[in-house]
Amino acid sequence: MSKSRHMRCFDYVNHPYDEVHAALVKDSVEVFGSATAAATTRAESVAATLHVDLAGLAVGTDIEISVKKIEEGETKRSTPVTRLELEWKAAHLPRLFPFMRAELAIYPLTKTETQLDLTGDYEPPLGALGSAIDAVVGHRIAEASVHSFVTDVANYLRKTLGS
Repeated sequence: MSKSRHMRCFDYVNHPYDEVHAALVKDSVEVFGSATAAATTRAESVAATLHVDLAGLAVGTDIEISVKKIEEGETKRSTPVTRLELEWKAAHLPRLFPFMRAELAIYPLTKTETQLDLTGDYEPPLGALGSAIDAVVGHRIAEASVHSFVTDVANYLRKTLGS
């Protein structure tokens, strides 16, 4: 069994928390799919896609995202926070790609800005071989693709909420 790896990335949306919250709670899987599809210029697809550029070569795969739970709460500073518990795996040949468990927290930074903060753990595929590949280059690919995912979602929300 492969050892899981922890990662964190964040971005912000220049819209009030209530608007971002409403969009993500209403249909987060659609937001994720549309955001990543738009980023890869495949607007006709509703499957989410993780992608990363490696030395000018675009690498990506369609993923199946499930939202396991949505929790409402407050931060230590008594500001509202919404936590979406996510899992994703490759839609095709999932044993060849990492499996991810993550939490996407959204909370207000100011009255007009909302933070998207993703923390999670992924399991490299292919057992010991996958762990070795992950140690050399795989973790960089995973981190870059997760960062792209959060950036794509933030960009999508900036554009669609501004409409």
